[in-house]
Amino acid sequence: MNDSGGPSPPSERIGLILALIIAAAVVCTTWAGYQSTRWSGVQANSYADAGAARTEANRSALRAGQQRTVDVIVFTQWLTALNEEMIVDPSARPGADYQPREGTISAFIFKRFRLELRTAMDAWLGTHPFVNPIAPPAPFVMPEYRLAAQDEADRQEKRADELGKQARDANQLADRYVLTAVLFALVLFFAAIADRARGKRAQLMLFALSAVGLVVTVGLLMTFPIQR
Repeated sequence: MNDSGGPSPPSERIGLILALIIAAAVVCTTWAGYQSTRWSGVQANSYADAGAARTEANRSALRAGQQRTVDVIVFTQWLTALNEEMIVDPSARPGADYQPREGTISAFIFKRFRLELRTAMDAWLGTHPFVNPIAPPAPFVMPEYRLAAQDEADRQEKRADELGKQARDANQLADRYVLTAVLFALVLFFAAIADRARGKRAQLMLFALSAVGLVVTVGLLMTFPIQR
């Protein structure tokens, strides 16, 4: 109201609303900047975790490759030893079921297979490879041949991919919050100019731009997830 007790002039009411718009825009700009910083931190942490996971994946894959190489070499040595024993003694040729013969080199090697290879060997021998022409060529193609190190490598690689996606999503959210901060800066600009405009028409136009801009940008801001 004015000094005479009547209603406040329209310009005064607009000035009050503009002050509220400016205050709201300042608060929202601060909030958008804070959230942008928070999401940038999520991005940095996610990329760091993704790099660590990928390093661990490479380490596990290298270990799996070494174990696979050792298994192939030991399996080849076992076949070689078994073949030499069959040359010396044809009765040493395995039939449908293979049983290591005590005191032989092949039995010595067989009993020292790694557990993962031994599991696959038992499944492979169950196909009777010495008498079955359609049996798998080696235990390494059996589904039972699984390396824990390779599984860990795959798991870490998948985790690295997920963390990388999380980092990219966080980066996009940080950029969106920056965009809203820019929009709120425009609202502040229009509101400040409107508050100082002398022409009534210009003031109303700038007032409308600032009010609509504030409502639209606040609505956009409310659709973004919050990082606490």
